[in-house]
Amino acid sequence: MGYLNNAVVTVDAILTKKGRELLARGDGSFKITQFALSDDEIDYTLYNTTHPSGSSFYGEAIEAMPILEAFPDENQIMKYKLATLPRGTSKLPLLEAGYSAIRIKQGASLAITPQTLNYLGATSTFEAAGYTATIADVRVVSNFSGVGVNTEEAERLNAVTTAGTNVSKTVIGTSINLTATTVNTLFGSRTQLQTTLTLVGRDSGARITIPVTIIKVNN
Repeated sequence: MGYLNNAVVTVDAILTKKGRELLARGDGSFKITQFALSDDEIDYTLYNTTHPSGSSFYGEAIEAMPILEAFPDENQIMKYKLATLPRGTSKLPLLEAGYSAIRIKQGASLAITPQTLNYLGATSTFEAAGYTATIADVRVVSNFSGVGVNTEEAERLNAVTTAGTNVSKTVIGTSINLTATTVNTLFGSRTQLQTTLTLVGRDSGARITIPVTIIKVNN
């Protein structure tokens, strides 16, 4: 990772690890249908409303910040995507998954149904477009799928499987189903495996990351 010169307008686009994986298949599963914008590198505390030169310079420090060079790990870049919210919104939407942390035994299954708080004037609601869910290490689950959204993109992501490789997997749904792995060799001498589950509201842009622990029970 590096920094780009912000003196000129630059578009630095690369494929994520997941995008490279899909492209390498050569089966037509790699299709760009949407894009997102983010502001990961921006520190808004630098917006200075007391700048001695006036309001035209309030954002001077932010505008002078270097821009991050794109890199392929989707778990480390574009964490804070930009979203359009209704005019008059006074609270940022928050995701509630029902879990602050997930601990699940080998072979056990769990269904997660996220909901969005403070969105579209409702105390809590389920987003019409559903949620994206990303497991950081797909090896730790034998099943990871989304249900409730029947678009072509959702069906394609839910059908993707990755065997034996330490990569992430993303699915789309109004509810997310996961089953912990039963493969003992992944544990080695450990009794637990750790990863993270990241949920993002597809309409609101609200985001939450939950630690996941798989507990070994098979000898």
